[in-house]
Amino acid sequence: MTKGYLGIDIGSISTKGVIIDENRAIIARSYLWTEGNPTEASKNVVRELERQVEGAGVDIVGAGTTGSARRLVGAMLGASVIKNEITAHAVGTTHLHPDVRTILEIGGQDSKIICVSDGIAVDYAMNTLCAAGTGSFLSSQAHRLGVEVEEFGDIALTSTKPANIAARCTVFAESEVISQLSMETNKCDIINGIHHSVASRVAGLAHRVGVRDQVVMTGGVAQNHGIVKALENQLGHEISTSPLTQYNGALGAALFAYQKALKKQP
Repeated sequence: MTKGYLGIDIGSISTKGVIIDENRAIIARSYLWTEGNPTEASKNVVRELERQVEGAGVDIVGAGTTGSARRLVGAMLGASVIKNEITAHAVGTTHLHPDVRTILEIGGQDSKIICVSDGIAVDYAMNTLCAAGTGSFLSSQAHRLGVEVEEFGDIALTSTKPANIAARCTVFAESEVISQLSMETNKCDIINGIHHSVASRVAGLAHRVGVRDQVVMTGGVAQNHGIVKALENQLGHEISTSPLTQYNGALGAALFAYQKALKKQP
């Protein structure tokens, strides 16, 4: 029987989950939309993870949670570890990228910059006051423009002339998107402008704490190539991503559960 460790990252837009084994390798993963119901989304993620390891002889001996609904879901699951997003993303990211020094994360409700030294988060900056630099803003604008959010970044990359979209706040940005639509601006240029607006907001946050290579972008928005490219242009640094970056928070939670279980062993 293989011991498994569950990690759940419950965000406002998406809920992610992983199971790692005794070698700290991911053996199952799931990504689902939260849809305003974090408990149901978490239950569905756990069911999907259990389905993936069914018949593989995996015994879940520890669980950790992170994200905006971490305490609620942690209580529901009987989690042994409940960690904030900064700590979980730092641990998960350094596990996959040992040389990381700067972590960028654009979440549904906020954006974060985490400075890492020797695998430990030593400083961070966080935007929680305005949605203009967040995943929810990207999602809402994709809906407004009739585009699937998964296609948003690739469409932005087809534009060579981004529309001027304010980066100051959500209200101004949304107003300017509407204005650009009324002027019949090419949709790909509007989408490119939205990406530059979000990147400008996040870059301003990053410059407050400093950016050092290696830079890794984590979270679901890291799969948006348009945002990654816009941030590279704004920061002047190459940004690493991987197909697993959206699971980094969940991975960090699972790794904490793994570490806690080890401490309990005689």
